[in-house]
Amino acid sequence: MSHPFFERHRATLERAVQAIRERTYWSAFPESASPKVYGEGAAEAGRAAFDALLGKRFPLTQPATVGDVGGERSPYGVALRITYPKPDIDGLFAAAGRAEDQWKKAGPEAWAGVCLETLARINKASFEIANAIMHTTGQAFLMAFQAGGPHAQDRGLEAVAYAWDELARVPARALWEKPQGKGDPIRMEKRFRVVPRGIGLVIGCCTFPTWNGYPGLFASLATGNAVVVKPHPAAILPLAITVKIAREVLAEAGFDPNVVTLFAHAPGGDIAQELALRPEVRIIDFTGSTANGRWLEEHARQALVYTEKAGVNQIVVDSAADFAAVARNIAFSLSLYTGQMCTAPQNIYVPRGGIATAAGHLSLDQVAEGIAEAVRRLLADPARAVEILGAVQNDGVLRRLEAARSLGKLVLDTQAVAHPAYPDATIRTPLIVGLTTQDRATYLNEWFGPIAFVIATESTAESLGIARDAVRGHGALTLSVYSTSDDVIARAIDVAEDAGVALSINLTGGVFVNQSAAFSDYHGTGANPAANAALTDSAYVASRFRVVQHRMHV
Repeated sequence: MSHPFFERHRATLERAVQAIRERTYWSAFPESASPKVYGEGAAEAGRAAFDALLGKRFPLTQPATVGDVGGERSPYGVALRITYPKPDIDGLFAAAGRAEDQWKKAGPEAWAGVCLETLARINKASFEIANAIMHTTGQAFLMAFQAGGPHAQDRGLEAVAYAWDELARVPARALWEKPQGKGDPIRMEKRFRVVPRGIGLVIGCCTFPTWNGYPGLFASLATGNAVVVKPHPAAILPLAITVKIAREVLAEAGFDPNVVTLFAHAPGGDIAQELALRPEVRIIDFTGSTANGRWLEEHARQALVYTEKAGVNQIVVDSAADFAAVARNIAFSLSLYTGQMCTAPQNIYVPRGGIATAAGHLSLDQVAEGIAEAVRRLLADPARAVEILGAVQNDGVLRRLEAARSLGKLVLDTQAVAHPAYPDATIRTPLIVGLTTQDRATYLNEWFGPIAFVIATESTAESLGIARDAVRGHGALTLSVYSTSDDVIARAIDVAEDAGVALSINLTGGVFVNQSAAFSDYHGTGANPAANAALTDSAYVASRFRVVQHRMHV
């Protein structure tokens, strides 16, 4: 008998499965924050729900609670003062294990149904979650709403679709007959049971807690595993709201809500490592630094580990039909959320002799200045600038900005911007520094934040060669090329496929290299060090369960 939640959302799931097969545009959750879409008063109600959480203990009841913990700081200067249940590790894992015993027997339709209902309710809370994301990550409100709300929800649904598609390949039973010549055939009945791998641990990041967290959370849930969600200490609230909704759905569906639990903790210490080495943890989804990701890959041997780590994203500029459009596109990519994105570009390679454009030849300095001027124009109006830049999430970005100013020729200095509504917000514009190929020790490291290098190369061939080596050695999630030459574009495609990185070609319109569309784009390839697995394909979910059979003679 089908689960009621599954039947309620069956059509959405079937359409999502169609979308991952076709890779064309589709979204289940509207990205427009208009009241015409989400209803009159939805935005105000979401803000009120967020405000009601401030200065209080978050309303989440979990077992094995031994106190309170909290300490998030809004990059906009809003006092949060929210605390969360502090769990006892042994007690929380014991509760999760007991809950998983029931959950893993429920079967794929129940797993999918609960996930789909959870996502639907999360969507209804999009405005509350958007405010939570804005005031923990520093994203401007519209970006927090879109990327942290509907886009993240689409990524969660995408994971459920992949899980359902894989699970649907496993029949419940089969009648096996082997001919025996003149004798009666051997007949056996074989039954196949999907067995989840074990407890999943989702280790959240401080910049995109839902967008990066939902794929792992829902991939594990949809394949029958319990999940412990460990948010970054600086961005607990968005995932706390998520966990609360998931637990409510689980309880309404007749399951132990401890199938999903929250492990909030204070900054510092080695909590993530301690959790990752628990024998009960069999799946880990991590987004964060290269050092922490590698540690998990090397030490959490009992678990299936998926990591998205740091990388050096690059742009190769060879030539341009419309350089002004190229500069505008790059400027927006450098400025969006102050460059605090795993997909944001850092290195811009330009031939020392300049580039050809439809309007004539441009020197290296003219290319660099053209990009800088595009940034200035984009951010000239402070009211508009703050809605593009958002706020700086942590002091490490500020320290890197200051250190990078003296690394080479200052093409564009970073500036502080005053926010008209939040006077205590920390907002900075991009920094652009000119380097040469001799500065490899600098530009082959990730400088996370609004920091870009324009690097003079001998030729486009050298630019592509450096890009290939950088992806192979240091990892990247994006690579971009601008050229009017079919030959150069063909060589760039070869480089991208050889190094294992997604390539964008001549982006000049409303799509930017640091954006990734659910159901269509493959985010992460698993073919370079930035991510040890493709994070949006069937392989991402297929190893989260096993199939165990039993057979008998008929």
